[in-house]
Amino acid sequence: MVREFELCPGRRVGGDQPCFIIAEIGQNHQGDLDIAKRMIRMAKDCGADCAKFQKSELEYKFNKKALERPYTSKHSWGKTYGEHKRHLEFSHDQYRELKKYAEEIGIFFTASGMDEMAVEFLHELDVPFFKVGSGDTNNFPYLEKTAKKGRPMVISSGMQSMNTMHQVYQIVKPINPNFCFLQCTSAYPLQPEDVNLRVISAYQSAFPDIPIGYSGHETGIAISVAAVAMGAKVLERHVTLDKTWKGSDHQASLEPNELAELVKAIRTVEKAMGSPIKQLLPCEMACNEKLGKSVVAKVAIPEGAVLTLDMLTVKVGEPKGFPPESIFDLVGQKVKKNIEEDETITEQVVENHVKKVKC
Repeated sequence: MVREFELCPGRRVGGDQPCFIIAEIGQNHQGDLDIAKRMIRMAKDCGADCAKFQKSELEYKFNKKALERPYTSKHSWGKTYGEHKRHLEFSHDQYRELKKYAEEIGIFFTASGMDEMAVEFLHELDVPFFKVGSGDTNNFPYLEKTAKKGRPMVISSGMQSMNTMHQVYQIVKPINPNFCFLQCTSAYPLQPEDVNLRVISAYQSAFPDIPIGYSGHETGIAISVAAVAMGAKVLERHVTLDKTWKGSDHQASLEPNELAELVKAIRTVEKAMGSPIKQLLPCEMACNEKLGKSVVAKVAIPEGAVLTLDMLTVKVGEPKGFPPESIFDLVGQKVKKNIEEDETITEQVVENHVKKVKC
């Protein structure tokens, strides 16, 4: 069985634990603290386990030219990319306020540290776990420094190869065993043919000692539910209050009703996964009593006759007798009394009868 570990206080992932659902607010808060709080509340009300943001220290994430380049997209919050990003970036004090709010209402709070200085701040903020965004998964110095902090890690794998993910595993595992990988394709919105859910199975085979999850950017909830059915133990989906808002992530995000539906569907699927043992269940007994078939006499059978297959058939009978799978075992058995045509064959009329089977 895949090992499990404590991702957040009192909440474990992996093994037979329920899927940990992350509502990725990211920067869909439009740079507005009140909207951010509304989104945390929405995530909580919809049943998500964690509300997640994206924290950057811009001068450490981008070089000067990247921040100074003109940004004329319809989604822009400024004339340059730097102005745009600064509008969407919360201060340290605002992050402290958001974390406190999340704790007050009872939902876990974390953020992706989008650069090493952001990770330092999040460590100081005492988030329960670090989320490594796909853009930093092949940033090996960043990974090593983050792993050394000792907090659990959730690592997305968008834009990466299996070879890279093996390298990531080899870097992180000796330093910090409490981490998981998320299958992810970095496209917004993501088309179904590019999801590649089978990578979840490939990761489960390649890395059998860590939990595997899924970070989705598709529209709707069906694919994410399928990921959980395939064994995803952590699920991350972007969320929004309104898909029509300005911002490139909103279109690939779930609105409140969709998030609530997703959580409900996941919890239903988890119940439905059940046991790998196939057996007659208590809930099937009524149907079995009503529709379950028995071996009956195809013809009149005299006392002392030795049963042959052409004497027997299978019908829904009253009372219940030998189940159909016993018919070949009955061949060659001697009957102790006359049996009428169409009469159920019961244990009482067969010498040295085989035991009635229920399965």
